[in-house]
Order: sequence, then structure tokens, then C-alpha cells
Amino acid sequence: MVIGAALAAAAVALVLLAAAGGSASSVSTARTLAERSALAGSPARGTAARTHADPACGKAAGLICTTVSVPLDSTGVVPGSIALHVEELPAQGTPRGVMFLIAGGPGQGSATVFGLGTPAAQQLFRFMFPGYTLVAYDDRGTGESGLLDCPALQVATTVTAEEVSAAQCGQQLGPAAPFYSTAIHAQDLDAVRAALGFDQIGLYGVSYGTKLSMAYALAYPQHVNRLLLDSVLPPELPDPYESNVLQQMPTTLKTLCQTGGCNGAVFSANVVALANKLAAAPLTGKVLTAAGKQKAVKVDGIELLTVVLDSDLSPGEAEELPAVVSAALKGNTQPLLRLAYLHDAGNAETALDLSAALYAATVCRDGTFPWDPNTPPDQRQALLQNAIATAPAGTFGPFGPWAAQFGNADFCLGWPSPTGDAPLGAGPLPDVPMLAVSGGYDMRTPTSGATAVAARFPQGHVLVVPGVGHSTTTADPSGCAIRAVRSWMSGGTPPTSCPVTPPLVVPVPALPAPGALHPKRAASAKVTYAAVLDTVHDAEALWLMTGGLGQAVKLPGLYGGSMTAGANGFTLKSYSITRGVTVSGLVKFTKFGPPLVFQGALIVGGPAASHGVLVLQGARLAGSLGGKKVP
Repeated sequence: MVIGAALAAAAVALVLLAAAGGSASSVSTARTLAERSALAGSPARGTAARTHADPACGKAAGLICTTVSVPLDSTGVVPGSIALHVEELPAQGTPRGVMFLIAGGPGQGSATVFGLGTPAAQQLFRFMFPGYTLVAYDDRGTGESGLLDCPALQVATTVTAEEVSAAQCGQQLGPAAPFYSTAIHAQDLDAVRAALGFDQIGLYGVSYGTKLSMAYALAYPQHVNRLLLDSVLPPELPDPYESNVLQQMPTTLKTLCQTGGCNGAVFSANVVALANKLAAAPLTGKVLTAAGKQKAVKVDGIELLTVVLDSDLSPGEAEELPAVVSAALKGNTQPLLRLAYLHDAGNAETALDLSAALYAATVCRDGTFPWDPNTPPDQRQALLQNAIATAPAGTFGPFGPWAAQFGNADFCLGWPSPTGDAPLGAGPLPDVPMLAVSGGYDMRTPTSGATAVAARFPQGHVLVVPGVGHSTTTADPSGCAIRAVRSWMSGGTPPTSCPVTPPLVVPVPALPAPGALHPKRAASAKVTYAAVLDTVHDAEALWLMTGGLGQAVKLPGLYGGSMTAGANGFTLKSYSITRGVTVSGLVKFTKFGPPLVFQGALIVGGPAASHGVLVLQGARLAGSLGGKKVP
């Protein structure tokens, strides 16, 4: 999860407070470059060639870059090789082991994501893994390791567009398409281990990285000495429809409101009701863009579930959702249209950030699906529809059979054969220390997965972090998870849960109906104040959703005006979420929380408002409206 440059720096500083006062360790007397090259020898699947082509390797202290060549097809039937980009950061102090950092997706390059060449990443991961050499490499098809890029698939946002562009992408890859399964990724991981000369390694996997870590542990248990799994995806998942996510989504949604601000049971029920309603009758409408133009938007059941799912990676989006969903059920659909528009725009990523082509190549090869691996694509639709029609009751949770499109079966309908049936190693799993970290608000990898996987290890532990979403360890603003990992890495017993912490921003309490105020008559100071307070909460949530990313982003109001969000706060210009009420002013982000602290002065105007000036200081908004002091 990314919470933005300013927030990330504050979070790192927070969790490293435990290390304050200690002297800096010198870089350990690790093997020299020549010694490491000699130790690499001639591994079975990979050869290492060290290079400093990556600028970070020439500038970041101690960072070593390596290229490990692996065959496209280990049997040699399909010729070709792939050069894997590997980054290694030697341990500080007394060496205690080696930890591989494995990113998710599938489609994220681990070297690209973890950024071991940056001072902040070095500080963070050396704190989490004291005394460990850190290794991150871009897996085949990601980052700098033969990046796969299918442009149409990269920008597809609807079920139909994704299905069509995935089929086209598979054809584009041609004979190489079958060679990106999780089992083959595990072979690559072992090739990197062998090329670097390590016998025993620890694995820190995040999201899909947990599945790859488990796949490696099943295939090469003799080389694993420790497993840290964050946001756990069991190796046998996902199923064709993401059934486990659909079934557990209502329960997970209830946890959003546990620190106040909304009713969790009502919110959960509202999402279910609205999703089924939109599946039967999709919503269409227009939203204002930051440029003042209008854009057509369509929201169906799958789009809503996707927005809800992705709220576990965006605290700002999560705090918008209860009010947005409630408003839509009451007939005010403009907030939902805007949130869907902002969600889709904000999720646009380059292939370097997350390769949609590699995602398709992996999940469509892994399976499982309701057809045989070599079934021709034109015969799969009928098999899929029959499987959906005969699925046991409860397969799709509280949602209708339409929700089957939420999984990968529909997505992979046109992927060239073979699809599915790419088995992982037989095991047994190693009896090693294992810690599973799970967020209480993790929508896509619910805590049940962490519990099930931990039960397979005699030394397994589960740490639940309430209120935090996906990619939990580094998303926990309290620092509890990171400190627990550090203690566990040093031989301590991790807690079973972290304390509940307040949300980073207050959940948006309400979004007024379009006709809530008379368009030509000023509301009272009290009514205007309530509308402005809602506006402030909305703006803070949108800032957290978008503007904390370090670059200026201009966002539209629901009924006019704009908000420009940047790393240090946001500027409102006649920003309106209530017809006839506008808010202008500069609001600065002044202190990391939770909750985050903002301050600024706001000018209130508009034909339906009592005009005046309000001052925001943290949770307090006060001033004068229509000549009266408020609140």
C-alpha cells in the first residue's frame, strides 16, 4: 500500500522510534564481489552476472545489482532465456541470515516495488529484518526482467474489455504464454538463490507474494528457514470466482466502523443491497471533471465490488464509502458516480508498476477453472455457465450468480491453452518459524486465509491488525505490526493482535441530497455549518485517496468547483458537495496521526449558505456564519 511520500516518511519515522538512541551499525564484512561470483558457480537453472547498470547500484550504499539468466522453458522445447534483475543489500552488523522480499500482483517486480536503493526503504527493512541481507528481484515478466506489456489490457476497466484484451494478450505472447505460472516463478526464485550462493533463505511475501513463497516452500523446503507472510493468499487460491472474498466481504465490511463514525452492520448490508441492485440495473450518469467538463460513467455490480475491494488499499476511499453507498440507496447517485470515476482514474498504472499481461499469464496458467486445461477457448463459455448455474448455494456469498465475473474464470475465457492445472510442489512444508500478518479490513485476502496457512506450520503464528487493509505490515500507521515483525525476527513471540487505532481521517458522515437546501434562500448558520463540516470530511478523505501521493492532483466537486491536492495539503476553490454551498481556502496537512491533523481557513459562500469564515484546527471547525458564531 502507498500512502504518499509525506505520509510514508512520517510513518517510517514513527515505527523507527524504537531504534532511536542506538548507534549506527557499519556494513557487515560480507563476501566481496569476487568471492560471491565464485560462490555462485554454475547453478542448475541460472547464472549470475554482476552489473551496476541500475543507477541506484552506483549510488546507494552497498547495493549490489545482479543479472541471473534463466531459460524461458526449462525443458528446452521452447527456446529463449530471461535475464532477471536482482538487487541485494548486505546486512549491517552481525549477519543473521538472508531475507528475500517478494511483491504481489502477480505483476509487480519486487526490486521495483521494494526499492532497496532508496534510503527510506533501507531504513525501514533493515529495522524490520535486523542483521539480514536483503534480496529483491523482478520476477520474469515484471520490472526489468523481460517486462510483459499488453497496452489494451493495461487500461481495460470493464469485464468485457478485460476479457477481450486478455485473449488478445495471450495471442500476442504466443509460444511464451504458458511459461509464467506460479510453479515456474518458484523455479526462478530458486535459480536466484543458487546464483547468489545462499543455501538457506527467509521469505517475506506480500499478497500474491505469499502464494509464491508457499509455492517455493513446497518445492524447495530444504532451502527455507523462515516465512513472513503478509496478506495471505493460500496456495490453492484463488478459486474461479473469488468465492472466499465474496463470502467474507460482508463480515469484513462491518469492521470499518469499529472506531466510530458509521454503523458497520448497516454499511455492510447497504453494500450488498446496492451491488445486487446495480447488477440488475446498472447506473449511468455524468460527473464533472477537474477541467469543468462532463464525463459519462457507468457503475454496475462488478464495478461497485471492485471499488469496495480496492478500499482496503486506500484509507481515503474506505472513509468515503459508507456515506457514498448510503446516498446511492437513497437516490443520490452523484457521489457514487464520482467515486467510481476517481477510482478508475487513480488505478491506472504502467506495466512497470504492475504488469497486467504478467497477471493474466500467471493467473490464467495457474487456474483452477471449470474446464480442462486444453479445452479450446470457444468451448469454455458453455462450461463456465453450466458451472455457475449448478454452483452450490452460498458460493457467491450474499450476491447473485452475476458475481462470478468477480473471479478469474471469466477473465481467462479466451486465454490460449493450456489454462489451469499448473501444480505446485508436493511438499512437505518445512518446520520453520512462520508468521502470518493480516489486516482486519483486508478485503481481498481475508484473515481466514492467514489462519488456515498458519495452521499448516507447527511454529505458525497469526498477527491481526484491526482496521488496517491489505499489505498490512507497512500499511499499519501505528507501527505495531512492524515492531512485532522485528521482535519475531529476533526470536520473540509475536502478539496475536495489535490495538485498534483510529482511522487516519474521520469517515464521511453524510452526503446531502441534491435538493437538501433551497437553491435561492440561505440556510441557517447551523445548517450551513453541518454542510461545511461534511465538505471538510469529504475533502480530507479525497486528499488521502489521491493527494498524498506527492504530485498535485486536481479533483472535481460534486456540484462545482475544484480541489487541488498535493503532498502538503489541499486547496479548495468554490468546492461544492451540497448544491448552493461552496467552500474555498487552503488547508495544510500538519501532523501525522492517526488521526491526521489539518489546519486552515475556509471561506463559505453560495446562494444556499450563510456566508462567513471558518477556521479548521484538527478536529475543530469554528468561526462565524451569517454573523453568528458556530458551532
